[in-house]
Amino acid sequence: MSEPKIDLAMQTIERRRLQDDLRSSLEQSIDRRVDRYLEINHQWMIGNHYFAAASAECIDLYRDGYFISTVMVSQAVNEGIFRFVAERNSIDRESHEQFIKELMNGNIISEACAEASQRIWGSFRNDVHHMNPKVATIPFETLAKSNLQDLSVIEKEVFGVDGNNGKLIPHQPKYWDIQNDGTVPAFLRSSF
Repeated sequence: MSEPKIDLAMQTIERRRLQDDLRSSLEQSIDRRVDRYLEINHQWMIGNHYFAAASAECIDLYRDGYFISTVMVSQAVNEGIFRFVAERNSIDRESHEQFIKELMNGNIISEACAEASQRIWGSFRNDVHHMNPKVATIPFETLAKSNLQDLSVIEKEVFGVDGNNGKLIPHQPKYWDIQNDGTVPAFLRSSF
């Protein structure tokens, strides 16, 4: 009968040790996490589409120092956003590079947006997704920051909004699911 009490006591001790370790780790890294969060300058809100949660999580991954994961998710979100853009513009996608050129030449996206997408696409995509030996030499922290800054350019262009007396005015309404009452489903990013 004394074994369950010992197990419970050991679990309590282990829980407190883990809490102390996590608290200490957070306190030691909090300034750097805040710096990383602020250096991205991300779009604070995007349309509530299938890639929105992944995009928000990507920012949190970078903030918390998970750079390999940030690169992977930023690449996937880039592809998801442009799949969405293709759908909303009724365009068949070919190769990513050709598709991006078509969007730019059709004045659907700006040159800056096209370049941002191409940089993300070219950020060791195949090496990272297939965990090729090359990943051992990739500067992931630098690449993660660059990818998120590029993703910010893309999201601001696609999901940019202005406000007017508490109403959102999308720059490009076709990328928002505007309801009959004029409201739009939006995905808000955390401010922390």
